[in-house]
Amino acid sequence: MAHVVNTVCGPVAGEELGKTLFHEHIIFGYPGFDGDVTLGGFDRKAALQKGIEVVEKAKANGVKTIVDATPNDCGRNPEFLKEISEQTGVNIVCSTGYYYEGEGAPNYFKFRNLVSNAEQEIYEMFIKEITEGIGNTGIKAGVIKLASSKNEITDYEKMFFRAGARAQRETGVPIITHTQEGTMGPEQAELLVAEGAEPSRILIGHMDGNTDVGYHIRVLQTGCSVGFDRLGIQGFVGMPMESEKLTVLLGLIAAGYEEQILLSHDTVNIWLGRPPVWPEQLAKLLENWHITHVFDNVIPQLMEKGVTEEQIDQIMVKNPARMFGVRIKVEV
Repeated sequence: MAHVVNTVCGPVAGEELGKTLFHEHIIFGYPGFDGDVTLGGFDRKAALQKGIEVVEKAKANGVKTIVDATPNDCGRNPEFLKEISEQTGVNIVCSTGYYYEGEGAPNYFKFRNLVSNAEQEIYEMFIKEITEGIGNTGIKAGVIKLASSKNEITDYEKMFFRAGARAQRETGVPIITHTQEGTMGPEQAELLVAEGAEPSRILIGHMDGNTDVGYHIRVLQTGCSVGFDRLGIQGFVGMPMESEKLTVLLGLIAAGYEEQILLSHDTVNIWLGRPPVWPEQLAKLLENWHITHVFDNVIPQLMEKGVTEEQIDQIMVKNPARMFGVRIKVEV
């Protein structure tokens, strides 16, 4: 499957992905949202319009591809994403995977593990959704989403990591991860590589949740990439202030690691169930948590500090392509 990317509208040549946001959520709901239909019902028409508007904003900034990192237990909706992709012309890649134990829906596979081999079943789910399609949609997942808890990778989560590494070995699709509150990034990378996953196709996510450069270097030395992919989130869910993130990011670029960095926002643009109402102080902190923050604010600040256009192109175009096994020639 190298050089061909599963998008919600079918296969696309990896060389054509262009500028890519590698970790967003067009639509997302915490498990349990589907029980709140009385006050948190889903207006599909309004949601579709919102999704199109958000993707069009990214497109206006040159984005050609968005990876939707929503896991199976958090309202993943490949047909909804396909309609948005068709109407905007932006490639959308959807995921196969489950969220971390504390905020996901672990009971299903925990129960199955009492009577069968849940890890094998998870692997079979990954393989079928990547190679044949999700449910009866015919839409194939293009990335594997994995997640771990704060300060540990639980036994439940390890089933997914082992199954994900095995599925990646067979299909070549990238693995993207969620780290909780700036913890377990190196441990995730080391586990996946030990299980035989290809480091150049592993993105350890939410690494901007940790300001310890040594934490980042441990991941980078495995050959995996790091995601500064919660840009715009600060002072919430364990994320440091944006200025602290940019200091670490600039340091890593200056140290020559620009070939292993990806930028994104982890935005949630359509909430399933009742959307959150942020307290005034938190709303102020989150005012830049939107789909164009990287282009409006982050890249200009990086370039003011000496990051070159070539380095930005490496991070936003070449690195995402490499995650799918494509090496784009660097122009000199």
